[in-house]
Amino acid sequence: MYYFATRLPGTLAEIEPRVVEALKSEGFGILTEIDVQATLKKKLGLEKRPYKILGACNPPLANQALDAEPEIGLLLPCNVVVREEEGGTVVVSFMDPHAVLTLVDRAGVEELAGEARARLLRVRNQLGGEYTGG
Repeated sequence: MYYFATRLPGTLAEIEPRVVEALKSEGFGILTEIDVQATLKKKLGLEKRPYKILGACNPPLANQALDAEPEIGLLLPCNVVVREEEGGTVVVSFMDPHAVLTLVDRAGVEELAGEARARLLRVRNQLGGEYTGG
């Protein structure tokens, strides 16, 4: 599995700030935010449910990963998806760094991936809800 997730009651506007704060508590900042709903509306005229992709980065872990393998930037940052479903629920999905970084065959990268995964799992656990995925 390449991700793990949780399902929570609420709206994207209510849940996204909680996600950002939980990420911050584990040393992650948000480098990028892609509003998929707004982009698809603007570019294609499509009406979609709220959907955001947050590019989360833990600078010390990213630095160690880049030192181990300069091209690893192709696999960074850790993406977190926050999306609304029908019925008043929001799914928060986390890219599993361990699954992605196993593509890199460098000493020390697996340990970094495990550390990033553990931190993101703690973020998911802080949020609570119904856990799904890996």
